[in-house]
Amino acid sequence: MTSVHDHRPADAVGDLDRFRRAFYRCLTARADALFDLTDAVLCADGPVRSLVELSLVGEHRRGHGALYDALACGRLDIDRLRTALAGVPLPRAADGRLVLAVDITCWLRPDAHTSPQRILCRPYGRGKDQTIMVPGWPYSMVVALESGRSSWTAPLDAVRLAPGADAATVTAGQVRDLVGRLVSAGQWQPGDQDILVVADAGYDAPRLAFLLADLPVQVLARMRSDRVLRRAAPPRQPGTIGRPPRHGGEFVFGDPASWGEPDAATVTDTRLYGTATARAWNRLHPRLTHRNAWIEAAKALPVIEGTVIRLEVDHLPSGATPKPVWLWWSGVDPTAADVDRLWQTFLRRFDIEHTFRLFKQTLGWTCPKIRTPQAADRWTWLILAAYTQLRLARAAAADLRRPWEKPAPPQRLSPARVRRGFRHLRAKATRLSHIFRSSAVKRSFVWCRAGRSCSGCAQRRAV
Repeated sequence: MTSVHDHRPADAVGDLDRFRRAFYRCLTARADALFDLTDAVLCADGPVRSLVELSLVGEHRRGHGALYDALACGRLDIDRLRTALAGVPLPRAADGRLVLAVDITCWLRPDAHTSPQRILCRPYGRGKDQTIMVPGWPYSMVVALESGRSSWTAPLDAVRLAPGADAATVTAGQVRDLVGRLVSAGQWQPGDQDILVVADAGYDAPRLAFLLADLPVQVLARMRSDRVLRRAAPPRQPGTIGRPPRHGGEFVFGDPASWGEPDAATVTDTRLYGTATARAWNRLHPRLTHRNAWIEAAKALPVIEGTVIRLEVDHLPSGATPKPVWLWWSGVDPTAADVDRLWQTFLRRFDIEHTFRLFKQTLGWTCPKIRTPQAADRWTWLILAAYTQLRLARAAAADLRRPWEKPAPPQRLSPARVRRGFRHLRAKATRLSHIFRSSAVKRSFVWCRAGRSCSGCAQRRAV
């Protein structure tokens, strides 16, 4: 029983109940079947290895035929679900700002020769210096990060990349739409600190900052160690004739002689990496050319200035040889406090990898052999809704640990351990299926050929 003085578990159950209601309203066709399928993902005893086995979970009150029919023919209002995700409580950084991490993860489908809109994806972890392109569906994800040691994130958006799509353009469109939803939901108000978008080296950070320049957004991304940037143009001397230069001297990442004195530097003792040394150089920009993404740009290409941060550590937890990390921040004139905050925030970006691993290995995001990309999108958003329910139930979950596991406080429970007790929390939340079935919506039953209604073929449809 929840004490009247303990508001946190009660609020957690209330937030979970409100989101489940909003999620149910987003299901516009095969609503009960899709809702039960999501509950089956959350209440399964172990990792989801097969889609059809979810029909054997007690919370899935239908047969396997209804499961496949819901994914193939059901409908989900994605825009409405995006709005619901933006309205739930979101984690914040230590300074109170919103930190969004963007990345692309792939749903590999090498054997689905008849599935449309597959493109070649580059999976990682296949061996050192091995570049193997595998057909699949890449998804661009946007999540909100929290501070401290945690494997939790808050997924807010997912878009499947179509063949020929540019990752920076798609991500910029995602962030632009997401910021609008966050402002409408009251998550960001005028006067708040700018939202920080963190990305890895696969993104063109200056271009991403250029596309989001009119929003209260700052971009922080890693850069390759072979980049060459330019300094600001020197002031024009009196009496000089001719066209003024637009770029200054070169800043070569691989040539320390071209760096000069840093504009800010910090030294921090860390628990995992030893001494972390960060140096920052102000107002550096890439020299753009009319190629690739800028081929259709105006005649005068923009000068996108930012701050370059070089991070060095003594050692890595894995024992590997540490390499310097180069970061580019869209802000200028950094202080020592800004440098420390930025590189520590970038390390939190790797929490999105924990979320991807949970999606694939525990919630079974990539286990179904779905043929159409529309059904894949539908299943992807069901997984995002399931993970959001785990996050909202985090404060009220009990620690159902294995005998060999150490006890953990509620704020330190991992998503997989919260999932073990979700069946009990589900009983505390409002039973939406009974509420909506008792409404004034008239429903009919589809009878099987034998003339009787059964769990495998009776589908409730709104008329």
